[in-house]
Amino acid sequence: MSVYRTMIVAKMQRDAAPQVAKIFADSDRGELPELIGVTGRSLFQFGDVYLHLIEADRPPATEVTKYAKHPEFRDVSARLQPYMQAYDPATWREPKDAMAHEFYRWERDAG
Repeated sequence: MSVYRTMIVAKMQRDAAPQVAKIFADSDRGELPELIGVTGRSLFQFGDVYLHLIEADRPPATEVTKYAKHPEFRDVSARLQPYMQAYDPATWREPKDAMAHEFYRWERDAG
C-alpha cells in the first residue's frame, strides 16, 4: 500500500501547541480523517513555524480540497484561527497554498 505524505507549513503562536494538539485530537476522533484518507498525523513546532505532516492512503491535497467545505473541516479551521496564520499571507488563498512541495525522498529497502 502506498503512503502519501503532505507537509503543511504555517505560523503559530509560540505557546499554542497544547491548544492546537487538542483541536486535532478532537477532530481525529471524528469522520474527517477517514474521509480524507489520513492514516497518521504529526504536528511540529520550530519557533513560530508550524509543521503538520499528514500521512494518507491517497493524495491528501486532492482530498483536503474536496472536503474543505465539510462542517468538520470548517470547525477545525475556525478553532485554529486564533493560533495560526499563513506562512506567507500574500500568496495564501486556500489550504493547498500552505502545502510544502516534496523535492527529495529516500527510503531504506524493506529487505
